[in-house]
Amino acid sequence: MDVLVKAIAIGVGATILMDLWAIVLTAVFGRPKPNWAPVGRWFWHLKNGTVFHDDIGKAEPYAHERALGWIGHYAVGILYGIILAVIVGPGWFAAPTFLPAFILGIVTVGAGWFLLQPGLGIGVAASKLPDAGTVRALNLVAHTVFAAGLYGTALVLS
Repeated sequence: MDVLVKAIAIGVGATILMDLWAIVLTAVFGRPKPNWAPVGRWFWHLKNGTVFHDDIGKAEPYAHERALGWIGHYAVGILYGIILAVIVGPGWFAAPTFLPAFILGIVTVGAGWFLLQPGLGIGVAASKLPDAGTVRALNLVAHTVFAAGLYGTALVLS
């Protein structure tokens, strides 16, 4: 397989593992399911140049925002897979190691903390939420699971 196809595959595989992790959190720990509709609304408003909202819930709705949120979620996962492939090069796919995937997974938490969450109106690193510390910890764990998915999918492909 060509490196781009492998990069896309590891991004999809990692995103699927992250989604399975969310199902476990819901089933075992009673955490709410991820709601991708606000993220879809946020993506929709990017076309107008609006990145940051005081409250995404008050922004103009979009009829297909949940679907767009899911598409955006997977598109970002694929983008991260491609970024990892560019950083590590094609040789990594022959003998994947966890560390590069882990580093990328943790670094990508920054996109959520400093772009998406403020964009949704919940503050830098969810600072406007009453359970911000819990959200931050769950973000770190979810992105570690994502990193494991990047690495695991690469292992399966190697």
